Amino acid sequence: MESSSSNRGLWWLVGGVLTLLLIGCVLTSSVVVLLMSNRANSRSTSLLRPAPARAIAVEQSDATPAPLVVIATPEGGLDYESAVLMNIYEQVNPSVVNVTNLATGSSIQGLQGNFHGDELLPQGTGSGFVWDDAGHIVTNDHVVQGADELQVTFSDGTASVAEVVGVDPDSDLAVIKIQPEGYTLVPVRRGSLNDVRVGMRVAAIGNPFGLEGTLTSGIVSALGRSIPALASFSIPNSIQTDAPINPGNSGGPLLNEQGEVIGVNAQIRSETGVNSGVGFAIPISLVERVVPALIEEGVYRHSYLGVSGATLSPICAEELGLAKSIRGAYIEQVLPNTPAARAGLRGGEGENNSRYLGLCPNATGGDIVVAINDQPVTSFDDILRYLESDTSPRDTVTLRISRDGDEYLIDVTLAPRPNTTTP
Repeated sequence: MESSSSNRGLWWLVGGVLTLLLIGCVLTSSVVVLLMSNRANSRSTSLLRPAPARAIAVEQSDATPAPLVVIATPEGGLDYESAVLMNIYEQVNPSVVNVTNLATGSSIQGLQGNFHGDELLPQGTGSGFVWDDAGHIVTNDHVVQGADELQVTFSDGTASVAEVVGVDPDSDLAVIKIQPEGYTLVPVRRGSLNDVRVGMRVAAIGNPFGLEGTLTSGIVSALGRSIPALASFSIPNSIQTDAPINPGNSGGPLLNEQGEVIGVNAQIRSETGVNSGVGFAIPISLVERVVPALIEEGVYRHSYLGVSGATLSPICAEELGLAKSIRGAYIEQVLPNTPAARAGLRGGEGENNSRYLGLCPNATGGDIVVAINDQPVTSFDDILRYLESDTSPRDTVTLRISRDGDEYLIDVTLAPRPNTTTP
């Protein structure tokens, strides 16, 4: 009996141990399953997390990236500005020429000394640059005016006689030509006025005071200047620069950092006749319109509207009976027998004794041009710029005008500018 009880106790003990082992296995399996489940859930969740990151990446791609600024010393240990200017000079100086205006002794009034009447004497010098391989050279009209003969000298010292192909006093541009055989001609590369900004670094190469191959540098000081031409018209959209420009630089190129021509140096503003930090260049946008026409036809025909006027300022609105919010070009006078007159544009007629002389029109009732071909007009120069850069004679433009509080559309067919001093 004791042996049987002992055996039953042993079996109970073995059974209990097996039961505990079974329960432990079940618990362990549950824990493993739970952990695997959690890990799977974690893995599933981690696959979903990049979605916001991708969304952020998309948002960042829409934003303007910060510009990459690289600060490094150019090859040879030169600073950046020196390297740029040296590169410009190396590229462009072979394209720049010295233009000498020669006249016979009999052509020069008040000439002192014993000279023969047919002797050629220099009466002025300027600059120019090679336009193409055919020998065409661009310079200023005022450089070649009155010449009996023109001498062109290249940077390598070779010289030639040039003939005038065409001139345009209204843009102060001229094209002259040499016979290209035997000469090394390096045409310039041309830039775009659309890429020019105030503050950009620029360079000028020319022959100030006859000192050939002179490089000066500065920045673009302003854009959209109107400067006087040789006739009574103005040259709109001109470039103002503080690059030193002196007598003899006229006709030479104004260059961007890539060595591309962005203008033709033409004038300085000075009380002493020498550089005072204010020079002007004819914009390349106008040069590229005028020069091909001079080469092909010898003349360039500018679009002509036939009005005079001024920018409308709010200070004048009350005197003119207008709302101060109106912006545009006020038409003071419509010249007779002009495109503007034929289209029915109206100039000022009523007397205006303005308290602001020089600021406000002298007559009331003139049309206000607020747009030309859907391009907004906020100043009188806007009309001049558009006519010069975007139109040709016989083109028809649509003017949006304000008259007596209402707006109208008027079609005007442009004509060539008259060869007179009439504005």
